[in-house]
Formats: sequence, structure tokens, C-alpha cells
Amino acid sequence: MVNFEWYRTFKAIYQTGTLTGAAQELLISQPNVSQHLSSLEAYIGKQLFERKPRKMEPTEYGKLFYTQIIGAVERLEKVETDFRHTTLQGTPPLVCIGAPREYFHKILAPRVSESGLHLAVKFGVTKDLMQQLSEGELNYVFATSKMDEKNMVYEPALQETFHLVGSPELDTTGLKKALAQKDMDKVEHWLCTRQWFAYSSDLMIIRRFWLKNFKKRPPVKPTYIIPDFDSIISAIRQGNGVTVVSDYLVKEWLKRKELKEVWKGVAPTTNTIYLAYDKTRVDETQLKQVRRLIA
Repeated sequence: MVNFEWYRTFKAIYQTGTLTGAAQELLISQPNVSQHLSSLEAYIGKQLFERKPRKMEPTEYGKLFYTQIIGAVERLEKVETDFRHTTLQGTPPLVCIGAPREYFHKILAPRVSESGLHLAVKFGVTKDLMQQLSEGELNYVFATSKMDEKNMVYEPALQETFHLVGSPELDTTGLKKALAQKDMDKVEHWLCTRQWFAYSSDLMIIRRFWLKNFKKRPPVKPTYIIPDFDSIISAIRQGNGVTVVSDYLVKEWLKRKELKEVWKGVAPTTNTIYLAYDKTRVDETQLKQVRRLIA
């Protein structure tokens, strides 16, 4: 892969005419200039300069190469200069955060404009987002679980409770009867014969609910797998089916009776969403601004 610094060095040599002049312009050593040039020539397979006692004379290919790359190199250098200038003038640095899409939409988005952050957001699942955080591609992640990563800090951001919900017209008579009889086998059978919507094929959230209430993995076979809770909720509201979903996503629909709470479970099934960051890279002032998103 070509290093952009090789192009920058080539440009400096071409314009100054010497290795020494290029080194002074780039504020690097002359041996580094020579190494960059040798690496570029080896990569493209062409000699770009004739080494003369007091001058680096571009070859015909070197002249052609210069005309081909100079516009792109200068544009990239201008972007770099402009970006540095705006940063020095007080423009907030870009903060890159990752979050589940639905969590960002419901909880964080209404507070973004008041945070004072210059923000770039990436949506995804916690495992993938935490990998990007550990590699420095993201500054913060709103994570649905903790990972065993060195230097990572997890601050509780939200306690969510999972609800088993269904379509407004869903007949739950059979379920209520089984619950009144405290017959958990019948409760499970009734649930398994419903039309299930799942966020993912591994039934991650449904599995958590099932383990809490039945002490085993769910035998549910989902009819629909849709990796977007807003779409799942919309489909259930207007159709027929059930799912397990976080309370903050459905409380408005439950109040309007556009969704039905099918069963709260034997005991609440809960989870904590965390604000995660690498303590070796965090900026305290910036961290305070990010915390405003969840205050």
C-alpha cells in the first residue's frame, strides 16, 4: 500500500530540486526523504529522479507522474490545513460514538443539539462497536453488555426492563388461565404457539426473558426475524404477533393501547446499558459533554 507521505516527499523533492531542501520543507531527516523516495520508486517500478551531484533531476516518467498526482496531493494537504485551522480556531473536535440505533433514536437524539458536541454516530451491535472502540475508531460506545477489555470503563447509563408485548387485539385468555393455575408448562405452550417476531436468529433478548422465567432456553421458532425494533413494533401494532422488547421503546404505545402487555413475567427481566470508553484515551471535558446525553 502506498503511504501518502511518499507522495508528499516526492512533491517536495520535485519542487525544491534537492533532498536537503525537501527535508527542510517537510521537517524530517534527509535519510527519511531518501527512504520515502526509494519506497515510492520500488512500489511503482519506475525511476523518478536522476541523482546528480547538486540536484535531483526528474526523469520523463517523474515529470509525467508529477502532473498526475500534484492536484490530488495539494487537495489533501489543503484539507489537512483547513482541518487544523478550524480546530485551532475553537471548533470542537469530532467525537465518534457508537450505539444501538433504537437507543440513540429514543434516548440520545433529543439531547444531541444541547450537548455542545461535534458528533459522528455509528449504529451497530455492542460486540462490533466495542471492537471499534478498542481500535480507536470510536471514542465512546453505549453498550448493552460489558466486555473483558483492558482499560475499558463502563458507566451505567440506563436500566432497561424487558416486556413481552403483542398486538392490541391478541386474545390472551388462555395465557391468563394458565397463569391463574400457575401451570408454567401451559404458559410456555401458549407462548410457543404464538407468531413470534425476533430481532436476531440467536433470540438474544427472548432468550434472556425465557431464562429468567422458565430457567431454560426458549423453544420458540420465530416467524419473522427483523433486525430493527421500530419495524418489529410497527408490524405487531398493525398485525398479529408477540415479541420481547425494552420498556423505553414501547411505553408510549402501551399507554395508547396500540400494543398490549402480554405478560410481565414471574420477575422483571432487566439489563443495564453502559457508557463505555477507554480510560487511557478519554478527554475529561469531552466526557462531561457526552454524559449530558444521558443526564
